[in-house]
Amino acid sequence: MRQIVTAVDIPDSGELRVAPGAIVTSVARDTAAARGVRILEVPEDQVSVLAPPEKVVAIGADHGGFRLKETLKPVLYSLGLEVRDVGVFEEKPADYPDLAQKVGELVASGACTRGIVIDGAGIGSCMAANKIPGIRAALCYDKSSAKNSREHNDSNVLTLGARLLTESQAEEVLRTWIATAFAGGRHQARIDKIVAIERQYAKKASL
Repeated sequence: MRQIVTAVDIPDSGELRVAPGAIVTSVARDTAAARGVRILEVPEDQVSVLAPPEKVVAIGADHGGFRLKETLKPVLYSLGLEVRDVGVFEEKPADYPDLAQKVGELVASGACTRGIVIDGAGIGSCMAANKIPGIRAALCYDKSSAKNSREHNDSNVLTLGARLLTESQAEEVLRTWIATAFAGGRHQARIDKIVAIERQYAKKASL
């Protein structure tokens, strides 16, 4: 049976992957156009599915990170994860804070539990993402930093520098980050202190 895509299937942003020959209603196409969502035909095993947040990873990149983003998406699929790609979709100049915000908001909202942002060095995206309450973004550059950021700091957003890592190095960092669980225990008390600082300044800002 052919996949039928209606307006309710269109995400708020990014892209929707459908099976070859899928029937996309006219209302769905209009909704996608209004939201800037790309509808892509992909192999059956890469079709977008409703997945729990822990199985969904948001990913975004500016023009400097675009190629690496496209390289790493198949890695995420191979790990059994659903990908929410928020752009960019071509190598035209883009501002990394915009992409970091899109990814961070998806994670902070609970739509997904992890996010990845890629720019030239990864530094700016990390700074921008960490301005969003609930985000603990970590710039990782090797297996050790990736493991530590998850095990000790419970990072929920990974930022990568496309001009500082080779594709194989970036993949190694990504796989390690995805595979490493938060250790909890004594580290939880420190995460609680990070959250307390965040809440303290959020309260001041609201006064």
